[in-house]
Amino acid sequence: MKPAKLATLKFFALLFLLPGLAGLIVSAMISTHYRDTLPKWATPEQMRVVPRNIGGTVVYQTVQEDHRLSLIQDTSVGVFVIGLGLGLVYLEKWGSSRVMLGEEEEAVPHNAG
Repeated sequence: MKPAKLATLKFFALLFLLPGLAGLIVSAMISTHYRDTLPKWATPEQMRVVPRNIGGTVVYQTVQEDHRLSLIQDTSVGVFVIGLGLGLVYLEKWGSSRVMLGEEEEAVPHNAG
């Protein structure tokens, strides 16, 4: 594979991996904040009736909070998995090109002298 195509593949792998990882970190921070601040029992007057288990602690949130956190988590995982897939393809192509380069170098006879 041409070096320019390998560089492009590596760029797109990182383009998806890094934001996906950042999104996972943000969702973990939001989950931790929710675990520390949201009520541990349903409070219908605050519309906090949707349960979420965060690290073994059940907290109750609103429908909007549940939807937002689920969306961030799902999107982040999807973007990260796409980046991971592209990264694996990049590593496979890079390894294949290195093997091909090694075979070409072995095929070239060396002059002894």
